[in-house]
Amino acid sequence: MKTRVCRLFGKNDLRIETEEIDDPGPGQALVAVAAGGICGSDLHYLSDGGIGTIRVREPIILGHEASGRVIAVGEGVDWLSPGTGIAINPSRPCGACAYCAEGLPMHCLNMRFNGSAMRLPHEQGLFRDRVVVDAAQCLPLPATADLGAVACAEPLAVCLHAGRMAGDIAGKRVLVTGAGPIGCLCVAVASAAGAAEIVVTDLHDAPLAVALAMGATRAVNMSRDGGEMDRYAEQKGHFHLAFECSAAAGAIRGAMAALRPRATLVQVGVAGDTPMPINALVAKEIRVQGTHRFHAEFAEAVAAITSGRIDVKPVVTFRYPLEDAVAAFRTAADRTRSVKVQLTFAPA
Repeated sequence: MKTRVCRLFGKNDLRIETEEIDDPGPGQALVAVAAGGICGSDLHYLSDGGIGTIRVREPIILGHEASGRVIAVGEGVDWLSPGTGIAINPSRPCGACAYCAEGLPMHCLNMRFNGSAMRLPHEQGLFRDRVVVDAAQCLPLPATADLGAVACAEPLAVCLHAGRMAGDIAGKRVLVTGAGPIGCLCVAVASAAGAAEIVVTDLHDAPLAVALAMGATRAVNMSRDGGEMDRYAEQKGHFHLAFECSAAAGAIRGAMAALRPRATLVQVGVAGDTPMPINALVAKEIRVQGTHRFHAEFAEAVAAITSGRIDVKPVVTFRYPLEDAVAAFRTAADRTRSVKVQLTFAPA
């Protein structure tokens, strides 16, 4: 059987190729991918040839946000059957290292993660018409599940984990800085958790409109109306909790100013070394909380999407067929008009 793949050869060198695919072996499943979301990491691999110190050192198939439908299963797989819709969990902790033993699989020392250039050989990704995966990565879906929506389970899982690291959200005043896919899904998580107020900031109107559709109570365009945030800094601050999703120094500084004493800043966005206003952190006794990937939250994200508890559809602003992947990546990089861009693949 042949399959098309979306392979990155280096900075700004993305190609659609065709290759042979094997039958599933023991404990594996052959899957027809239905939809795959372009993540910020995919964009960095394409535009920069890597992320920070992680570099693309050999050709890599991109993509780690995907759903699909089972075509065939290998020996020993009795919980999946051909035709079943699935969410594909790209995270594969080893289960045996010290951190896995401590119940911290998101910090696994031997983590394998689809579409990641961290290790050599690279872990190949999911942007292909057909893929053989470990059956344990496949989460069966209800027959009525929207496979396009389910492809958002991985980024939603990231945000559910961030919400868990934040603590109790019900009744809190919440600030979200950055209305990209993660920011908008953090809005949805905060809304579903019963936040009393959710203010979101960004530099562009289009993603802010999506954030409002996801449950934000107010959206502030910082490039035009940034002064409106000043009132939130009065009386030592207003918000109990901030999800900082931009990793921009100005956004971190603004969030610190708007947080009340003993508030929590959950740092979701990642970048290189970024200045932190230590004086404000100390004077207001702010707790800074990091958050990294997910584990049990993947299944929780799938359940939230398929049950309708969290509607992720407003986040998906564009879909492109695999053959138009270069145009899809170009659109995904244009934050003035897109939030989440998905690729679609040949049907089963």
